[in-house]
Amino acid sequence: MSIADTTVLVTGASGYIAQQVILALLAKGYKVRGTVRSLDKGPALKELLATEDPRANEIELFAADLTSDAGWDEATAGCTYVHHVASPIPAELPKDPNDLIDPARDGALRALRAAKKAGVKRVVLTSSVAAVGYGYKRLPLLLTEENWSDPDYLKDNTAYTRSKAIAEKAAWEYVNGEGAGLELATVNPSAVLGPVLSGDFSASLEILTLLMNGSLPATPKLGYQIVDVRDVAATHVAAMETPEAAGERFVAGSDFQWFQDIATTLREEYPDYAKKVPRRSLPSFLIPLLAIFNPVLKQILPELDKKRVASNEKAQRMLGITFRPAVESIKAGAESLIAHKVV
Repeated sequence: MSIADTTVLVTGASGYIAQQVILALLAKGYKVRGTVRSLDKGPALKELLATEDPRANEIELFAADLTSDAGWDEATAGCTYVHHVASPIPAELPKDPNDLIDPARDGALRALRAAKKAGVKRVVLTSSVAAVGYGYKRLPLLLTEENWSDPDYLKDNTAYTRSKAIAEKAAWEYVNGEGAGLELATVNPSAVLGPVLSGDFSASLEILTLLMNGSLPATPKLGYQIVDVRDVAATHVAAMETPEAAGERFVAGSDFQWFQDIATTLREEYPDYAKKVPRRSLPSFLIPLLAIFNPVLKQILPELDKKRVASNEKAQRMLGITFRPAVESIKAGAESLIAHKVV
């Protein structure tokens, strides 16, 4: 079957990573479908994507939600591949962790079951380094795809990180059991930055907006391994196309940056924002106290003073991915946020 005759489904099509996966697939000539929670979003999404590639106007969209069985069979019928990108990413942690865990796990299983029923060849699932690098009493210096997070060790987890580990484990259990015969590969991105297509963007870009809009008086001892959203999309497509990728996990990540490093880059590259970007550091012992009054800060408590780094060697070797330096992704993200008047 030629690429032009190959239909690929991307779930959560309006999401930050999913948009770039769609554009990468269109650029290679695939027929693309997408799922959205409501078809009311369809025209605006196509219009947005068409600003990057006019072929986006031809995308088929289907209504499907992580919390319901409706629409999944219709969306997957006739597809050769599925990219399951849809997953809840909260701005704030819910009071009940299951509000995140259940849709992440159950949504992945809905997509996989529908794919199996439709005779799909392979599903590529967006997981996270949250399924690799959390739940350790003693954090390894360098993580790889062989590492698995322990979602039950709550001191080193949030509801979000737990949801990613639980959802990915459920996906592998499914294809190794009831769903045998359906190929699966997972992409495990670190903190995703890079360009946004509009002012409606992923929670991961909050790293930049917090630093650029003056809401942080000082930077906590907080850092993340960065990856460019375009490189995550390239990893997805390569994991779909590479025969040997079936049954494999792939870390998608570039270099590690402390918040203070990112702040320095932003001040140097965007002098108009220099006064808003914090220069001082915030002592880590203050964060738990502040988190009592600010629920958003609860998400970062397991991250304080931690340097979680996962090797991207496997994605480079097996998939041929070259990851952009973190500084390039930071600048691309900042420039697009400025262009869309977010900051």
